[in-house]
Amino acid sequence: MIDKTVKWGILGCGDVTEVKSGPAYQQVSGFELHAVMRRDLVKAKDYARRHQVPKFYGDADALINDPAVDAVYIATPPDSHARYALKVAAAGKTCCIEKPMAPSYEDCLAIQEAFEVKKLPLFVAYYRRSLPRFEKVRSWLEASKIGDIRHVSLHLSKAASPLDLSGAVNWRTQASIAYGGYFDDLASHGMDLLLYLLGPIEKVQGHAFNQQKLYTAKDAVVGSWVHKSGVTGSGAWNFGAYKKEDRVEIFGSQGKISFAVFEDLALQLETASAKERILIENPKHIQSHHVQKIKEHLLGQATHPSSGKTATHTAWVLDRLLGK
Repeated sequence: MIDKTVKWGILGCGDVTEVKSGPAYQQVSGFELHAVMRRDLVKAKDYARRHQVPKFYGDADALINDPAVDAVYIATPPDSHARYALKVAAAGKTCCIEKPMAPSYEDCLAIQEAFEVKKLPLFVAYYRRSLPRFEKVRSWLEASKIGDIRHVSLHLSKAASPLDLSGAVNWRTQASIAYGGYFDDLASHGMDLLLYLLGPIEKVQGHAFNQQKLYTAKDAVVGSWVHKSGVTGSGAWNFGAYKKEDRVEIFGSQGKISFAVFEDLALQLETASAKERILIENPKHIQSHHVQKIKEHLLGQATHPSSGKTATHTAWVLDRLLGK
């Protein structure tokens, strides 16, 4: 695989692949987006035409077993991730799975083990681990800019969307697909990032509620945890609040670091003697650094920060925050 162009196939060429991820697999040197699949064949054909992709399919098995496809990016809703990932492992191919890796820790563990048995590379699209803005935060922590880390606090809230209020079908709020609703979709990014910045978690507890009764999934979650390093943490996620708030604060013995997980806001470093604000914008194709690091991993130049193992630990944390 390191001696030739790696030909990728995408399962589920929906919105997330239009700008965020799909183009990155075309633009990273040594990679080629060779095939796409969508159950609606007309939409798959349209995506292939607009993005100059050579092949398109309406059947996942056909793409997975295409001998010209070397690696598969799974970008379908999370309830199908385990089914498709196990087929990719059986086909002996490299895989990247869109986050969350799967709806449950047990499913994630099964996926991870399937790839480990075959010694196949497995990546998960927790791309914030690769973004320059969060590499900066990590460098501050490693340089002890705020002294010894004591506690981290995370808050994410937003108002119910017109789609939520309409009662229309939305996989992100169907408990059968995403038990935690927007928590599964959004909190997974925030918690995975904290694991990257502060290390694994050994104790966690949480409570999940459906306060609005607008859909079947949960819409409010609160929790607390302890990292193996001894750093404590607390979080609150609410998807029926009156306005959007996105805030993480890391408290140290000598200062504080503040940033947003999703918003392109300035990173803030505050100590007793100084304040620093740095704005590091995200790339147009936000998964480009993540995909570049997949290539570097396959070449043996570096270890990718988001693997099946790290994503499985994230899933364990998320399940317990949801009170599973």
